[in-house]
Amino acid sequence: MNNPSIKIRSTGLGYFINRIQTLFVSMLRIWTIPIVLMLSLSSGFTTYYGLSHFITPWIALVITVAIQSIIVICSLEMAGIHWKANRMRYFTVVASLSVAIAASVTFSYFKFYEISEQETLHINRLNQLRQQTKDYLDGILQVKSRMLHQQKLDLEKASLDASQAYFGTHNQIAPGYKNQVGEGPFWRHYNQIYQEKKQVLQQQEQAFQALDNNIRLLQTNLNQLDVTNDPEATYSQFLKNYQDIQLDINQLASSMGMSLPDAPLLMTYKQFIEEVKPSFAMWRGFSWFAFACAAMVDFFTVLLSYRLEFTAPGPLTIQEEELVFECLRQFTEFRINENDELEMVIEKSELEKARRYSDWSRMFVVGLLLSRGFLRKVDDRTVEFAPNLYPLIAEKMSDKIAALKQKAVTATGVVSHE
Repeated sequence: MNNPSIKIRSTGLGYFINRIQTLFVSMLRIWTIPIVLMLSLSSGFTTYYGLSHFITPWIALVITVAIQSIIVICSLEMAGIHWKANRMRYFTVVASLSVAIAASVTFSYFKFYEISEQETLHINRLNQLRQQTKDYLDGILQVKSRMLHQQKLDLEKASLDASQAYFGTHNQIAPGYKNQVGEGPFWRHYNQIYQEKKQVLQQQEQAFQALDNNIRLLQTNLNQLDVTNDPEATYSQFLKNYQDIQLDINQLASSMGMSLPDAPLLMTYKQFIEEVKPSFAMWRGFSWFAFACAAMVDFFTVLLSYRLEFTAPGPLTIQEEELVFECLRQFTEFRINENDELEMVIEKSELEKARRYSDWSRMFVVGLLLSRGFLRKVDDRTVEFAPNLYPLIAEKMSDKIAALKQKAVTATGVVSHE
């Protein structure tokens, strides 16, 4: 005799929605496994990249595998233990996980720093070139200004001497020839000096024009470094113009006996385009973005590993399921704990202790479920159900209830037949 209400429940909308929800949650749990593996591989790659710059690559690979394995294993283990149950074990797991995460984040930081700061480092190098060039050109302009000022003073003095010699008022003229106006030999001497000074000033102005042209080309090449399609050729031309400026100013300053500005030693093109080499000096220019990216990967690895509650090495056999169900029914103290899990006391009750009850079979089942990950120890006297134990118990309870209902229906049929 079939019960129509059971059929309605098994084919109704609520039952269908429950099946869909159960399937979706199960798929999410299963999908967590490849996600954890991919995150671990990603973190392992960045860790290996940073570590391989300090030690031999194959040793770095072994250490990287160990680090990522410790992170996943310790995260899974933390999900199945409580610090009250075994404090030493708990803090050992936490310490191991902390060391592994610190090592992973530290060496992963180098890779993320290289990626995130590569453009910034290029800009910094370009700004360094600009600042060095600016400082040097400022020094050149100061020397140039002093040279022009000195030449103009010399020319004005030569012009004044020539004028005084023409009017006979020069202090070097003998008293007998004072105040004689005219172009005499004394005037011709000072006029020649004036013309020479004037010619030197013109030559110097022409030299300064060539220097200004090289400076203009230097600044043009410097501005094109960030936009040109051929940066190597542009940088080579930049260095050539820089050397031409050095040569010009050295010749001009030496002819005047003036001190030269210090010429900075510019970086080579190879240094200008050099990629970031991981080193602990990167921590001095700390990048919060690179650190957050490195920590984020390991954070999600730990979080998903912790939430991955498929900790049992394998499913229970049919005989083990029967044994577990029967033995767990022998415990009497159950409650819902703060983790919203079913918790039970595994110690003997006072009455069982008084009767010297042997609980070997049920404690064996507790040990079996703890080792398989179906139970989690809360403290010395209590354990809680792991999420993967509920479906097994629910199935057994459903079978028992169905058997009882079938037995009741059979008994009712027999009585009505009589």
